[in-house]
Formats: sequence, structure tokens, C-alpha cells
Amino acid sequence: METNLSERQKLILALVIRDYIETAQPVGSVSLVKRYKLDFSSATVRNDMVALTEMGFLRQPHTSAGRVPTEEGYRYFVRQLMGHTDLPAPTKRTIIHQFYQAGADVDRWMHLAASVLAHQAQAASLVTAPHPERAIFKHLELIGTHGRQVLMVLVLSGGDVSQQMLNLAEPVSQEQLSAVAQKINQNCAGLTEAGIERLKQPTDALEQDILKLVVNEMRRSTRVVAGELYRDGLTHVLAEPEFGEMELARRALRLLEERPLLEDLLTRTVLASEPGGVQVLIGGEGTWEELRECSVVLARYGAPGLATGTLGVLGPMRMPYGRTISTVRFMAGLLSDLVEDMLTEG
Repeated sequence: METNLSERQKLILALVIRDYIETAQPVGSVSLVKRYKLDFSSATVRNDMVALTEMGFLRQPHTSAGRVPTEEGYRYFVRQLMGHTDLPAPTKRTIIHQFYQAGADVDRWMHLAASVLAHQAQAASLVTAPHPERAIFKHLELIGTHGRQVLMVLVLSGGDVSQQMLNLAEPVSQEQLSAVAQKINQNCAGLTEAGIERLKQPTDALEQDILKLVVNEMRRSTRVVAGELYRDGLTHVLAEPEFGEMELARRALRLLEERPLLEDLLTRTVLASEPGGVQVLIGGEGTWEELRECSVVLARYGAPGLATGTLGVLGPMRMPYGRTISTVRFMAGLLSDLVEDMLTEG
């Protein structure tokens, strides 16, 4: 498909997409020639638009209407035609100054990153807080509440804390719970879940069960989406004409509301990438039905081996890809520098 496009067809496809992104209206050959002062006739443009339609890059909503891009058209544009884009230097300086004013406050960084992404891309943004790439055991407490219920408090290096209510097979005294917790603390301090699994299996059944729960909780904490999720810009998405139907809007925004869906998306698209590498998903890529009308631009940020997070934006397929991708890339680099400085200072 790629090799069949002539240089003129590539130009026309890029101009149709640029025009449609700006106007949200089907693009006709006559208006394209006039607007961009093309040095070939509208009939030539029309013939190329017909060819691009037959190749699956454009479609015609109505018989007498102009053309609009398809998912394949947007994908070809992003991967083959757009080239590298960058934020203007004054915009970069303004953003950097905002983060300088925020000081060394990670929570303020996350809120500010979500706000900047939403404003620059005019889309919904999401940012996950940085979390350790490897969960390391620090401390465990077992607190008897009533009957067979026990509160398990697990503290990991870096400050992550999880609490979980357990229902034991039979009542256990607080003395026994404290003794089990003390033994686990002595044996597991500084270990990853893999290190804990390599330990000699304890003979005590309660200790065995607690260790399994600890390992499962540590494994869960190393997923891409750990800790708090920061969002902004939902009104930008809802204001787009594509989401005039509330059902379409609700389906798209499920991504930002339902944790399992977001975890699945980020795990399958971002986890394997290097910090700063940008992933562009157009129309759900045949995998996520909720994103059929959307595009998502994502990137990892952070210090490899120490702590990483994810950031990105969600909007209609008719999004300004150059500005959006350059914003996500710049923000990923900026947050990576901030997190690395924070973790390695001193």
C-alpha cells in the first residue's frame, strides 16, 4: 500500500488530513486547490482523491460530499508523512518555568503535567504517578480486628503502602500474628517478590499463606498503573463534534474511568517501550472497541530501573498529531529528568 502512493498523492492525503483536522468538514478537491494554491487542477486532485479512497486512505461520507480520512489514512500520515515535530522554543521555556515554580513536589508535578498536556493538545490527559519498577519488601504488619479477620499492612521501599483485609480459616491471637509478621520482616527485608519466592518454604501454614499474599501484592504493585492517576481536559473531548452522541463519549471516556481497561491498554502498549518513546494508537488498533472513534498518544517517563510512570492524551482521531506527539514527547523527557534528579540527588 505504501509503495503505490505517488508523491502527489502523498501531498494530497496530507493536505486533506490537515484540512479535516482544522475544520471537521469533508474536504473537496476545489477547496483544496484554492486553499493551498496547488499548481495542478481540481480534476487532477479529484482523481487522486478517488484513488486514495479506493486504497482505503480516504472515504466519502455522502455521494456529493468531499472526502474525510480513514483510520488507515491517519496511520499512514502519522507513520510515513508527518515527520518529526517539535514544540516551539517559547512554549518549552514556559512549561519548564512552570515546573521550576512547582518545586520538588511530585504531586504538583503530576497535576501540572496533566494540565499542560490537556491544554497543549486540547484533549483529555492522563498521567500516572512514578512508581518503582521493582517492588522491594520493607515491612509487614498483621493486625487482628475481630473474629477471623486480619488487616495486612504491607510497606514497600519507596513508600508504597497497601492494606488488605484477610479472612483466616480460624481465629489467631495477636501474639501469633505479630510473631509471624516479625519472622517475615526478618527474612524478607530488601527482597523482591522473586527473592521471596526463592526462600525456603516455611513449615507454618499461616506464614505460608501470608507470604503468598505478600508476593501477589508486590507483583500487583509493579504494574504500569500503580498509585494515583491524574486526569484533566475531559471537557476538551466532550466539546468535539465527534462526541456529540453521548454514547460515543461515554465509551471513549471509559478508558479514563475504568482501571482494568487502562491497565490493559498501558501494559500492552507502553510497558515494553523505553522512557520517552511515543506510542500512537488510532481507532483502537482493532483491539479496544471503546477507542474505535479515538486516538491515544502515550509515553513512558522516569528513570529506568528506579521508577517510571506513564503519560498521554486521548482525543478524537481528528486530532492535531504533530502538536500532540511533540507535547507528549517533551513532557515525557521533562518528567524523566525531574524524577531522575529527585531519585539520584545526593
